Amino acid sequence: MRGEHLRDRLAEPPLWLSDFVAYVAARFCVSRACGFVTDLGRLLEDEQSNLPHALLERSRRPGRSMGSFARALEDFFTLHGLALPTDQAERLAAGRRRRRIDAVPEPLRPAVASFDASRMRAQDRARRAGTRPRSDHTLETALSILRDLAVFLVDHRGKGDWALVDVHDVEAFLVTLPRARKRRLTVLRQFFRFARSKHIVLVDPARTLTAKEANGFRGRTLTLDQQRELFRRWTTDEHVHPHEALMGMFALLHGASSSEVRMLQITHVHPVAQTVRLGKRPHPVPLDPASWAVLHRCLAHRAAWPTANPHVMVTKGTKAGRSPASTAYLSHVLDDCGYPPRMIRSTRLVDLVNTIDPKLVAAAFGMDPQTTLIYLADHVDTSRLPSRAESR
Repeated sequence: MRGEHLRDRLAEPPLWLSDFVAYVAARFCVSRACGFVTDLGRLLEDEQSNLPHALLERSRRPGRSMGSFARALEDFFTLHGLALPTDQAERLAAGRRRRRIDAVPEPLRPAVASFDASRMRAQDRARRAGTRPRSDHTLETALSILRDLAVFLVDHRGKGDWALVDVHDVEAFLVTLPRARKRRLTVLRQFFRFARSKHIVLVDPARTLTAKEANGFRGRTLTLDQQRELFRRWTTDEHVHPHEALMGMFALLHGASSSEVRMLQITHVHPVAQTVRLGKRPHPVPLDPASWAVLHRCLAHRAAWPTANPHVMVTKGTKAGRSPASTAYLSHVLDDCGYPPRMIRSTRLVDLVNTIDPKLVAAAFGMDPQTTLIYLADHVDTSRLPSRAESR
């Protein structure tokens, strides 16, 4: 009724108005759907353009969230091919970078801002060329490291100019967090090379420093008893959330990453062959009965939501749209079991790489062969070596 009243009130109602009313009515409660129709009517009755992309821009709220109405309008327009997605993700990333730059002490801030601008230009060139650009997370991590270095220089070394930084200052900063030395040193080398090219510094203070660590796996893994405990938890405990069981079982038995589970869609599940498509793996992954039961339980949990979201893992925040669950949600979905997803996945990868050919593991997981080599342990299983009698 609200949609019909709006259509009768408009002199030239858009052709997609009825479809939008049906779209929000099928995904939201009555009061929320009526509110969206009212908001749409307010935009259609003003004196500005009523083209889909113009409506989408005017519907967005200022700040970190574009608003539920703008998200619903964006999902509808993109689903029906009426408008392109907004740049909300880019705006949020720009805000995160700006907050990191603003946290840099003022005397050192211009160089960091200039470095960020050059990295953004490189990211744009890589996208235009079709190569692999740096992700927003990589750019933000680099700014966080430079922010920490700048604060360390001002507070602990008494230096407010990049030209005064020497190798001893950089070494003292790296010592504060030894486990992150390699990652921090990589970023600092990139920054000081840029600073030297812009004549901000005369000498690169990080040029002679080394990472001083072997290229190998140093993460934690689960013991066999811990794996059995988790397996029983996710297959027998009905009080465990289906999302936790799905993420845990796929990581424990199939080495699935959080991103692979997060992006898993309904169309990637083959019910007859009982296989799934995970990420960029070249072949479907066959599921054992326990994993298939956990997946079926997660699908039943999803079916309880009135949603058209194509992903297997649907949350309260994504049931009305088509976007996957957030990375923050996936990072905390295993909190109740007490082990992070990376630790569980690493356990499976270490076991596979050390029991079969690493190249076969790389081919099955769609990984680079050099990536799987870091999981090789410096241990020789004597039970797999030929006996002296056989060698003779």
